[in-house]
Amino acid sequence: MYVAVKGGEKAIDNAHAWLAEERRGDTDVDELSIAQIREQLSLAVNRVMAEGSLYDPDLAALAIKQARGDLIEAIFLIRAYRTTLPRFGYSNPVDTGTMRCDRRISATFKDAPGGQVLGPTFDYTHRLLDFKLAADGDAPHAPVAAPRQEDTPHITEFLKGEDIIQDEVFSDDTPGDLTREPMAFPSNRPLRLQSLTRGDEGFVLGMAYSTQRGYARNHAFVGELRIGKVSVEMDIPELGFAIDIGEVELTECETVNQFQGSKTEPPQFTRGYGLVFGQSERKSIAMALVDRALRWEELGEDNLGAPAQDEEFVLSHADNIQATGFLEHIKLPHYVDFLSELELVRKLRREAEARMAPKEAAE
Repeated sequence: MYVAVKGGEKAIDNAHAWLAEERRGDTDVDELSIAQIREQLSLAVNRVMAEGSLYDPDLAALAIKQARGDLIEAIFLIRAYRTTLPRFGYSNPVDTGTMRCDRRISATFKDAPGGQVLGPTFDYTHRLLDFKLAADGDAPHAPVAAPRQEDTPHITEFLKGEDIIQDEVFSDDTPGDLTREPMAFPSNRPLRLQSLTRGDEGFVLGMAYSTQRGYARNHAFVGELRIGKVSVEMDIPELGFAIDIGEVELTECETVNQFQGSKTEPPQFTRGYGLVFGQSERKSIAMALVDRALRWEELGEDNLGAPAQDEEFVLSHADNIQATGFLEHIKLPHYVDFLSELELVRKLRREAEARMAPKEAAE
């Protein structure tokens, strides 16, 4: 129960004004533009778009600026704005096999069909501070631009020729929409994947790391990690066919996992899957590992009691907006609640002291 605070409205207005002043910072320093954030903090923009479930780099950059760089607050802003947008329909599933890859690597095949493209990555940097960046110098140009591949087949498809990797079953069923209906348990894989792609990167990373350390015995190889742009198409009833309405940048990861077989499935490789807006390698790999851990039941595996195998635990705690709301609400006024508990503790202490008094007198 919350109670009114006298003078609260004026105090809140002043807090908002102070927040705006702190957001701007020293006025002698040039203000950040939306374009600067979009182009130079692109990985932060990508995270906000992915966990906010809205692909719009400019709006994500605006949210980051408004939130003073607090990405969870920015994600909250994007989700809140998203609820005000009309929905005209659903796009068709994107075909990631036609992705124009800026980066495409495999940890399973050195000579991967279609080639490996390192692309822009931190993987081979020395993690040393580059003080040249503090001098605001011009960015170096890549000596050779990475070739754009038109149709790049998925590497895991080549394992199907030997029939040693689990075949994904295609379904015509329309998947549920987590943005319109709350999660219910038991869930299904499409909803689990939606929850994981919207989930907090740090939480999903922690769950994935736990599987690698032995909680779920999830030994995985990155079958393929690819980053690039794909076309988005939408069926137009008036036209009777689909049209291209734009393109989005995606990161896709497929893991290949060892599987010794079960009562229902033969020994084979199985898959984990991750798909995230923008360049989000860490998130997509972590998502794929957690996806695989959550598939234990459909593959006939034993539940080892690992946290990453507990669907309700993982999906109920992955959403950083829900977690933030529940966490931060405790700093709001709880005066009546606390006073009642304070009185209860005082009463219990009086009763305890009354019971102890005769014993102390006897001693």
